[in-house]
Amino acid sequence: MNWGVFEGLLSGVNKYSTAFGRIWLSLVFIFRVLVYLVTAERVWSDDHKDFDCNTRQPGCSNVCFDEFFPVSHVRLWALQLILVTCPSLLVVMHVAYREAREKKHREAAGEGSGRLYPNPGKKRGGLWWTYVCSLMFKAGVDAAFLYLFHSFYPKYTLPPVVKCHAAPCPNVVDCFISKPSEKNIFTLFMVVTAVVCILLNLVELAYLVTKRCRECLAARKARGPYLEHPPGYARKQDDLLSGDLIFLGPDTYPPLLPDHPREHVKKTIL
Repeated sequence: MNWGVFEGLLSGVNKYSTAFGRIWLSLVFIFRVLVYLVTAERVWSDDHKDFDCNTRQPGCSNVCFDEFFPVSHVRLWALQLILVTCPSLLVVMHVAYREAREKKHREAAGEGSGRLYPNPGKKRGGLWWTYVCSLMFKAGVDAAFLYLFHSFYPKYTLPPVVKCHAAPCPNVVDCFISKPSEKNIFTLFMVVTAVVCILLNLVELAYLVTKRCRECLAARKARGPYLEHPPGYARKQDDLLSGDLIFLGPDTYPPLLPDHPREHVKKTIL
């Protein structure tokens, strides 16, 4: 697989990621993709060839190997890396969609018209939801693969000797795994890096949600005085007070329903 092309596609994700997202992407490429390319493929390249059983029964070694290794570590890691990085590509595609809409809007309305997106790469509106969903998906994929590895290989370790009694083996035979200690070291390394990536995704998710809640509260506080007292409310109150002072006399208050309204008006004017 050409991982260089895949890395080039994901290089633009750094422009739209937070600091936690950049750390996550660096961790994925340095400690997961490079380790996978440089060492993991070579360590597991001879797993079937050097899987020996103490029997000459035809087909017994193949059946025992398939029973203990239903899916190869290398293929599972490749599938995990592809699935865990695809949501980042969706973020890049969403930004490209925004930029295309902005370009069409300028061509239709002219350069002097307003913009649909002041900053297409800023995480607002639908792009914010796309980014948040990508974080949850990445954390979920890593967690699912960790559970899958644990179900296939308990404690994420490989024993040096495997007991096999599947047909067509004549009896319980001993099968020996090639370089189990080296494989255990790389397996634990990949598991630890996956756990760290999950934590980074959760921290970034909490950071984005907390930041958005603070912005919403600040905007609500800024709109609060205007919602309680509209802009013309104070001027109307001043007008009402000044109008009341016109009718108020120095000594007596005017009755609500005077018996002789004209005499009352003359008295207040004088």
